[in-house]
Amino acid sequence: MAFKISDIDDSQAPLLDHLVELRSRLVRAFLAFGVAFGICFYFADDIFGFLVRPLTAAFPAGEGKLIYTKLYEAFFVEVKIAVFAAFFFSFPVIANQIWAFIAPGLYAKEKKAFLPFLVATPILFTMGAALAYYVVMPTAFHFFLGFQGSAGGLQLEALPGTGDYLSLVMQFILAFGISFLLPVLLMLLNRAGIVTRTQAVAARRYVIVGIFVVAAIATPPDVISQVLLAVPLLLLFEGTLLLMWFTERRDAKVAEDDPVEAPAE
Repeated sequence: MAFKISDIDDSQAPLLDHLVELRSRLVRAFLAFGVAFGICFYFADDIFGFLVRPLTAAFPAGEGKLIYTKLYEAFFVEVKIAVFAAFFFSFPVIANQIWAFIAPGLYAKEKKAFLPFLVATPILFTMGAALAYYVVMPTAFHFFLGFQGSAGGLQLEALPGTGDYLSLVMQFILAFGISFLLPVLLMLLNRAGIVTRTQAVAARRYVIVGIFVVAAIATPPDVISQVLLAVPLLLLFEGTLLLMWFTERRDAKVAEDDPVEAPAE
């Protein structure tokens, strides 16, 4: 039996029923996050050990260290790690609950159009986070640690704090992960008829400037990190323009063959 996406639900549930269902979906999402938080908090040391590897590799062998200057800082670092990791691990459940709540109100054509974006979002975010972790962070940390030495007869030594380091790592991962969702945003605007490929091409110069501005704001104040974020975003933008060309060409062909099946603008 072929997989079939059902059309919009015929039933019109009362508002109270919708609110009850929304509460149920929220409870399930919070439970999933709570369970993930408990597990991640138990393994917080291991997760932090994974996050600290780029810094360990940037230091000379056996010389790196992290410090904390407040007695409670190490504990709250573990809490932040657990919250940060729990969101990622529970996101599939949270996204599933959101989809299960809104899907009954969508037509089959709208469900088919929306599902690819639902799948592409975590994939693109993971790609951005992986680029930050495996390429950008090691490069940036080597650059930052290159300023160690002496000045005016005093020794300059990097002694990063645990809280500051975690904040920097989260900034890198979130900046690259969220920025890599640019194709999803553009394609959603394109499918909604708000932005056409012609308009996007005409605005290319402004998009390029905007990408470099976002890269300068989202990353630490060093040129290397900014360029390593801006270049992939430019490539993603050009790739999205190509995808828009294919989809608009396909829609035009569908409209020509069967105007009834053409997507509504």
